[in-house]
Amino acid sequence: MKFLKKFWPLLFIVLIWFIFSSPYFLLSKVPYSSTYQVNFFPPWASYEKFHGPVKNNAMPDITTQIYPWKKFTIDTLRIGQIPLWNPNNFSGTPHLANYQSAVLSPFNILFFVFPFIDAWSILILLQPLLAGIFMYLMLRSFARSELASAIGSITFMFCGFVVVWMAYGTLSYAILYLPLAIYACQRFLITYSKRFLVLLVILIPLSFFSGHFQVSLYFFMSVFAFIVLKFFENRRAVWLLFSILAGLTLSLSQILPSLLLHENAVRSLIFVKSETIPFQYLSTLFAPDFFGNPVTRNDWFGHYAEWASFVGIIPFILALLAFSRKNKEIIFFTALAVSSLILAVDSPLSTFIVSLKLPVISTSSLSRIIVLFSFSVAVLSAFGLDNLVDLIKKDIRKIYKISFVALFITVFLILFPILTSIPQDKLSVALKGLRIPLILVFGLFLVLLMHLKIKKIKFLTFIILLLVSAQSFYFAYKWMPFDPKGLIFPDLPVINAIKTNIGFGRMFGNFGAEVSSYYGIPSIEGYDPLFIKRYGEFVQSADHGNFVDAQRSVVRISRRGDQMNRALDLLGVNLIFHPVADTNQGWAFPVWEDRERFSIVFQDDKFQIFKNNASLDRAQLFYDYEKIQDKKEIISRFYSPDFDFKNKLILEKDPKINFKFQISNFKLDDRGSAEILSYTPNEVKINVQTEMPALLFLSDNYYPGWKAYVNGKQTEIFRADYTFRAVVVPQGESTVLFSFEPGF
Repeated sequence: MKFLKKFWPLLFIVLIWFIFSSPYFLLSKVPYSSTYQVNFFPPWASYEKFHGPVKNNAMPDITTQIYPWKKFTIDTLRIGQIPLWNPNNFSGTPHLANYQSAVLSPFNILFFVFPFIDAWSILILLQPLLAGIFMYLMLRSFARSELASAIGSITFMFCGFVVVWMAYGTLSYAILYLPLAIYACQRFLITYSKRFLVLLVILIPLSFFSGHFQVSLYFFMSVFAFIVLKFFENRRAVWLLFSILAGLTLSLSQILPSLLLHENAVRSLIFVKSETIPFQYLSTLFAPDFFGNPVTRNDWFGHYAEWASFVGIIPFILALLAFSRKNKEIIFFTALAVSSLILAVDSPLSTFIVSLKLPVISTSSLSRIIVLFSFSVAVLSAFGLDNLVDLIKKDIRKIYKISFVALFITVFLILFPILTSIPQDKLSVALKGLRIPLILVFGLFLVLLMHLKIKKIKFLTFIILLLVSAQSFYFAYKWMPFDPKGLIFPDLPVINAIKTNIGFGRMFGNFGAEVSSYYGIPSIEGYDPLFIKRYGEFVQSADHGNFVDAQRSVVRISRRGDQMNRALDLLGVNLIFHPVADTNQGWAFPVWEDRERFSIVFQDDKFQIFKNNASLDRAQLFYDYEKIQDKKEIISRFYSPDFDFKNKLILEKDPKINFKFQISNFKLDDRGSAEILSYTPNEVKINVQTEMPALLFLSDNYYPGWKAYVNGKQTEIFRADYTFRAVVVPQGESTVLFSFEPGF
């Protein structure tokens, strides 16, 4: 009984979390939208046997990026390599440096203990639990009551940001350490125990290793601001500053590679109007489905995930009650809430911040800073409940005054969009979204009225906790998909055929990382905010052969481009993935038109796999080159019809090789050979035999950090054909090793 009495709030948090997670623990379902995958993504979507209802189709990046990248990360770690490089997307791209890969996350150890899908499920489901426990510890360190701390914890663990990004396993992890970091600061200033300094040092990289730099930056800024506040009260807070700087230093193993990739990526040069939240959308603070919900397919305005600000109607009201008393913590979290809200919504300040063209901030969705508002409201709701209890005992009239203000703000946030932006035919959606918040408001005021007859404050505040939990739980459970395990990347004959025929080549077709990264099938295209800018320019220019800037988040070669075959051949594309239904369609790649170049190696009633008989090998010997330094001239020359790209390279630096024979006197097969002996993410070993000194070309992206060794001796890597690699090899037999050693 003593244990239950002491720890009941934590047990309550665990209970709510377990009920939320029960489909995984009790029904063998997983927190991954497998029904969405097999219904919408090739090749599975072509097979009717997989078709069925989909709960949530608003999280495609998990299928096309996050989940396959995690699979690639774990597979690479299992062979004893840190996955620094991913050869399966964009003809090779940095992997660890791509922040969302979360290569350094300590939670990756789960995948070495449990089967992959179970490790993924635990990774996802731990987020709200940890967020709730950490928030409870922090609120108790502020001397909040057990009930108040439980309310703040439930509010944060199921707030809009944590819930809508939970299935990604990245963004929520990046912020959930915030309450624990503040707890460590609080406890150090009370006890001066060094273990809290150590804890703070560890928490900084834990956030930065979680997979989302922007959110980790918000986390770090908030912790820094809190420490500055405490420094004016207690000079020993300077040790906290040293701790977060030490933690930031430990985080450089992730930050520095990511900054280098950002510098070499197109995203660093493209500044668009950052996405902010329209003011009228703030009604979703307490009515998350006011503008509809992707789960019920009735959303009609806004970006449900990007603009998620939900905290709940009762925590919102309780947060306003916090102002009945003033202390430094309330002032700090109020300032944090107001400033983050101003930046998150469409305001002159947010517009100004974006105009500064700050890296990360100005190139990402600024609306995500709303998480700091949700966090602050959760904290203030705990202060508000304790203030409510005090006011009930001392000055209940003040409750009515504050409740009137809260009611006025709530009504305004409801009426403003109704009167200004909601079409008549969407009004029913908005009114339906208001039912639960209005019922809960009525329940809250009923509890206050019950106090006049039932003088049991703890019982009544426990009722408030249940009301808060009900709305938060309903919101989270409605959004989060729990789908059958058997629909996650089910095997298909076409996938096995690709694996059998791909060799060291690449595949082209309408598929994404859900095929390439997950199954280790190299692709020339990809979708991601970060990719090597030069490669994007090379591929996009294949349309008409003239220089074209890379796109913002995607590399996609034109299906009817004038120079498409030239690009495919150089890139070593030896397989074409072709849905049968695309045959004779004007927008599809016309692989069926040239049976001499393309021959069928697999087909069923849904797909055909063609072999490209004209493609170069990934590793190829060249005996001639041109030196061109201007970027646009290189593109123009490479894609010009008179340039023999199969026998000549374009280099930006002279390798000073004196070829002592005429190329026309030798057939390609007589000059030598380059055979890939082994290919792993960070290393490529090639055996070369050549009658004369030659250039060994590898159609993988050129990028800082790659080093080459010929017979054990380091040699220079030349950028070839705009974005690829070439090294000089001597006459005779040689072993060439390309090794990714970024040196961070």
